[in-house]
Amino acid sequence: MDDKARIIAETLEPNAIISEVARRYGLRPQQVFAWRREARKQVASVQQDSPAFVPAVVAAAEPVASRSPKQRKRQATRDAGMIELEIDGVAMRVGRGADTKTVAAVIRALKATS
Repeated sequence: MDDKARIIAETLEPNAIISEVARRYGLRPQQVFAWRREARKQVASVQQDSPAFVPAVVAAAEPVASRSPKQRKRQATRDAGMIELEIDGVAMRVGRGADTKTVAAVIRALKATS
């Protein structure tokens, strides 16, 4: 595994020619390309699995025009547990009971477009 990692690292050097690196170690270029592809997949899966942390901003609820106590209670219940995310100017509201896989997919899609 160490040799494999070293060979892959060597192919990532500036101006490296993969076929020359492969020949130097008695390998076929296709094998080295496969190793590089495998390494990229592993890195991508680690990046997707690891959470990215950002600062959380807690904002007080905006004051609402005077409503009856019944309307205020209904509004407070509906907004309870709501999370709002903003990524590059795109806001996303996540309510109670949201499917975590769907929310994660939307966040990854937003990050990919930024």
